[in-house]
Amino acid sequence: SAVSAITFEQYALQKTEALFRHHEIVIMAGGTGLYIKAFCEGLDLIPGIDPAIREEIIQSYQEKGIAWLQQQLGEKDPLFSQKGEMQNPQRMMRALEVVQSTGQSVLSFHKGEKAKRDFNIIKIGLELPTELLKRKIQKRVDAMIGSGLLEEVKQLSSYQHLNALHTVGYAELFEYLDGKISLQRAIEQIKTHTRQYAKRQFTWLRKDQTINWFSPGQVKEIIELVESARS
Repeated sequence: SAVSAITFEQYALQKTEALFRHHEIVIMAGGTGLYIKAFCEGLDLIPGIDPAIREEIIQSYQEKGIAWLQQQLGEKDPLFSQKGEMQNPQRMMRALEVVQSTGQSVLSFHKGEKAKRDFNIIKIGLELPTELLKRKIQKRVDAMIGSGLLEEVKQLSSYQHLNALHTVGYAELFEYLDGKISLQRAIEQIKTHTRQYAKRQFTWLRKDQTINWFSPGQVKEIIELVESARS
C-alpha cells in the first residue's frame, strides 16, 4: 500500500545514509514499482484511513467483485474512475477508502513533485528470456512448497481476511485449505499467477525510461556503467 511504501521510504533512506558513511556505492535489489518510486522519487502523503472503512470495503469487494468497485468509484470518485487503474482491485480499493475517509480523490493528493536525493541513483534492470524466466518461477514455487509454505499458510489461516494476505502464494493455498481446489491445482495457480505478476511488473518497469537494461551475464557492462557515473 502507499502507507507501507512511505514507511519503507523513511526506513530505506535512513539505512542508506548509514551505509554511505562507510561505502561509496550502495546496492539495493528487488522491490515493486511503487517501492522503487518511493525510494527514488518520494511519495505524496495521504491522510490516515479509518481501519473500519478499509475492512468494510475489502469485505464488500470479496462479496460483490470488481464490478462493485467500478460502480462505487464511478459515483464517488469520477476522477479516479476516468484516469485511474480501473482493472486493479488493490488500487481501486485504495482509491475508494481514501475518498470515503477524506472526501477527496486519491489523485488529488498526487502532486507529481519528485523528491531530491543527495546521492546519485543508477537503475539497472535484468531481463531474462521468457522460457528461462518461466522455468525459474516454476522451480522457485516448488522450492517454496518444499520449504514449508503450506505449513506457514495454515498458521495464518485465521488472518486470511487481511489485505496483506491477498497475495500470490497465500490466496491460492487458502482456497486449498477451504476445500475449494486441490493442492496440485493451488500450486499450478501460484505458478501461473506468479508469471502473470512478473509480466505486469516488467510492463510497469519498461515505462521507466531511466532504467538501464542488461542480461544477467553482462557483468562487465554493468560495472562500466556504474564506474562512468562515478567519474
